[in-house]
Amino acid sequence: MSSAVERTDELVREYLTYRGFSSALRHLDTEIKADRERGLRVDRIVEQLLQLVLTFDLSALRDYWGHLERRLFSRLQEGYAPAVAKLTTSLYRYYVVNAIQKGNQERTQEFFQRMGAELQGAAEWRDWFALPFIFAPEQNPTFALYFSRQWTDTFLVSLHNFLSALFQCMPQPALLSFDAELQHTTMLAEENQQLRQMLFAQQSSGRAAVLDPQGAMESRVQHKLPPYVQHMDRLGDSELDLISSQRAASLASGVSSVAAASPSSRNFFSTFLPQAKRSSIPARNSQHGPASSSSSPNQSSLGRKEPCTANQGTKSKDPASVKDSKSTSSANQQPAPSDQAGQSYPRQRRHQDHEKERKELFSKPPPLTADAGEADAVDSAPCDDTPPDSSSSSTTRGAGLETEGGGASSEPPFIKLSQEEYSEHHSSIMHCRVDVSGRRVASLDVDGVVKVWSFNPIMQTKATIMSKFPLLSLEWASKPDRLLLLGSAVGTVRLYDTEAKKNLYEMTIDDTHPRILSLACSPSGSSFVCSAATAASAGVPATGPRPSVSTATGRLLLWDTKTVKQQLSLDSETAAINCSSFNHNGNLLVSGGADGVIRLFDMQRCESAMSWKAHDGEVYSVEFSYDENTVYSVGEDRKFVQWNIHRCGVKQSEQQLSQDATGPFVLSGYSGYKQVQVPRGRLFAFDSEGRHVLTCSAHGGLIYKLTNGEAGGGALEEQASLSLGGHRSPVVTLDWSSALDCGTCLTASMDGRIRVSTLLAHKSD
Repeated sequence: MSSAVERTDELVREYLTYRGFSSALRHLDTEIKADRERGLRVDRIVEQLLQLVLTFDLSALRDYWGHLERRLFSRLQEGYAPAVAKLTTSLYRYYVVNAIQKGNQERTQEFFQRMGAELQGAAEWRDWFALPFIFAPEQNPTFALYFSRQWTDTFLVSLHNFLSALFQCMPQPALLSFDAELQHTTMLAEENQQLRQMLFAQQSSGRAAVLDPQGAMESRVQHKLPPYVQHMDRLGDSELDLISSQRAASLASGVSSVAAASPSSRNFFSTFLPQAKRSSIPARNSQHGPASSSSSPNQSSLGRKEPCTANQGTKSKDPASVKDSKSTSSANQQPAPSDQAGQSYPRQRRHQDHEKERKELFSKPPPLTADAGEADAVDSAPCDDTPPDSSSSSTTRGAGLETEGGGASSEPPFIKLSQEEYSEHHSSIMHCRVDVSGRRVASLDVDGVVKVWSFNPIMQTKATIMSKFPLLSLEWASKPDRLLLLGSAVGTVRLYDTEAKKNLYEMTIDDTHPRILSLACSPSGSSFVCSAATAASAGVPATGPRPSVSTATGRLLLWDTKTVKQQLSLDSETAAINCSSFNHNGNLLVSGGADGVIRLFDMQRCESAMSWKAHDGEVYSVEFSYDENTVYSVGEDRKFVQWNIHRCGVKQSEQQLSQDATGPFVLSGYSGYKQVQVPRGRLFAFDSEGRHVLTCSAHGGLIYKLTNGEAGGGALEEQASLSLGGHRSPVVTLDWSSALDCGTCLTASMDGRIRVSTLLAHKSD
């Protein structure tokens, strides 16, 4: 609901500006700044209450809670009055307990003096008047429960859930309900389109299967494959070739059984499938759809296997294998199994063996650490050999907390409310970003498949984007937030509308610098910055690791999404730029290059303000601090460094990180199997206040607190404050969004799984 309120406020501002109602606009901004409901954001209301408790401001606490009772609680039915009364009692008890724990006896006595007349008649407060005179009340059987961390966490979660349910049940004005109606209309349109595809597929696939079962299966498999996936052997990517060949063999082995069954028998047996899988079969049989720029969740549950048959329509290039296949075919007068799958038999067996070892690797339990324990408790998703359902997710809800190795602080700064898993990708993730509204997520894997999905209120795939050229980068536009920018390896940037599910425009950036390594959208306008680099040297695949500093050069270009024209070049031809980031208003831009240099640009003058050598090797990730007086960076030398932007090249802090946090990320298996991935997406992200940092690890995200506790400065603490866990392979990129009521952390790993962790901030000081 809070997101709808914020969008409505922006629309009202835009309308008042358009009409020229400047006086009304000023009054609106004044009222919003003084809004005591905090934009109906539950996390901000809870934070305000905790702040008043921790500062011992009893008068302001009573006034603010009374305002909530008059403004919100009075609208509830009489049956909810006991729940409100219990929350009021728990809030005041939390105030008293906090005062005693901090050793502030004056505030404790002040509470009972000012509240005595109001509370002395209540039976639940009868024993509490003796609390100030009890020595060590935390050991007293009557009060020991209220001094435990479990009671505090339960109270905060209950308060948060109560307010969330209250806002959802409150009657909304017609202007505020447009967002829900828009989502409902979009869902109905998607369902109608899906039903049309199912009807058309049932009418056409039956006739095609009877006439040519083998050809019908191949056409259904191949029509969604981009050309660069069909010619996977030329790319030299062992991981993609390994997965594709194994899945091609599995599809070829099932062709005969599927083709032998008549359409009526297939429809009969499909009635025994679950609803999600049942609706996937007709959609999979369709031969007339486009190159799958979007797909429904039901289609992805079974149809997601289709893009992985890379060599379905190509013959083996091994002369010995071709000779063996021909001799076998002439002897038996039957086509060889390797010809059906587009692979020679020895090559097929070799890929099957490697894939089996890979599955065993992913199915092995992680080491017995704090992360592994949580992974066993949270992760209930199947391994790679099981096709995931479109909305499959494993969720753990509650106020449980975990610390890294048991040595972290006893009071973590966040409460983990839930953790869900998105498992629609079938290869390692390169990028994973949340849009500015916090409603949609875009993720890109090494196969070049982009998924646009949502996780609130349910996890659902909104669109699937596939390209005939490899994709290397993605970024959400700021205005409007529904637009997604996709950078390719052939010098183009595609502008994609995630609501209309269509390409709006494809811009050709630079033919001499075809690799679009990074994208960054300005938060104040419609412009974006793209990093274009030269192609890899001969023999290096376009989707492989970044070329070395000596062979790759790049340019940083500024484009406008409205005019679809290049505005200017921010820098002359230098080393390739791996990452870039704007500050809050778009006046400053910081970038990290493959030469280890950080460059700071003044976007008002469109010129470089300063640059300095930051790392020995490439700069992998760079971000502004919360106060924007410093810049944080992570490089190939595995250092997490804080730089002062007012004093060029001056370090404020430096910390050595492990390879699990910085990469290159390695996934090893049996028989010498190894997968290596160079970092491409974000490697660290800050919370809404800039006091905590989320980093990568071998089995999930780790949250560290800055040592000085101030927003915008300090190094990481020696031990993690909270471990999110839940992964079985290294986490390669992440994101942290605070647009919704709770902070949302995304961690993506090399096995294609993305964990969505919902956190509630806990104020401890």
